[in-house]
Amino acid sequence: MSARPARPRARARAKTEPEAKARSLLKRRVELTLLRDRAHYDALVMGAVANARVSVWIATANVKELRVEAPIGSRARARGRYMSFLDLLDALAARGVELRLLHAGVPSRAFRAELRRRPRPPIEMRRCPRVHLKMIAVDGALLYLGSANLTGAGLGAKGEGRRNFEAGVLTDDDLLLDEMQATFEAIWTGAECKGCRLRPLCPGPLDQLDKIPLR
Repeated sequence: MSARPARPRARARAKTEPEAKARSLLKRRVELTLLRDRAHYDALVMGAVANARVSVWIATANVKELRVEAPIGSRARARGRYMSFLDLLDALAARGVELRLLHAGVPSRAFRAELRRRPRPPIEMRRCPRVHLKMIAVDGALLYLGSANLTGAGLGAKGEGRRNFEAGVLTDDDLLLDEMQATFEAIWTGAECKGCRLRPLCPGPLDQLDKIPLR
């Protein structure tokens, strides 16, 4: 009797956990809303973020001051006035919403000036120079993934002809939320710092939070 031919190695190899996750994500059907340009401001900033009840986690490469419309029903809104995005975060913090900002670059001068105006920043900030992902997770229930940084031009707060061309998706998909919130948490807590090859150049590794300023 002739020996049974061996299976091709590629088929015999068991799938690794990352591969299994990737395949499950590819096969699933999910609800996605495409956000382009101004829609980032309307649906994401003034929609999902402004109505957060539990948490808002933001990851961005760049951070700049951005202006948003005053709350509906306020005198400032009736007069067409705008306020700092940090004023919006102040209101969320007062409601007990957990606010986190993970960023790569040094925030703009205007953003830092707005922070200094406050006795206490409304949002906890941590910096990792390798962060280039742009995500916003709201209440552990909605996830934005796309190209927009936390800037007025990126999030559609600038006027027509001045804002960036941006695109992203907003979803309530549980698997994507779990995956990206775990990624955020790993960076936030410094779990990625030990093996980082840029550590010697880092202004403050996040696994040494007791020794460095957070922003």
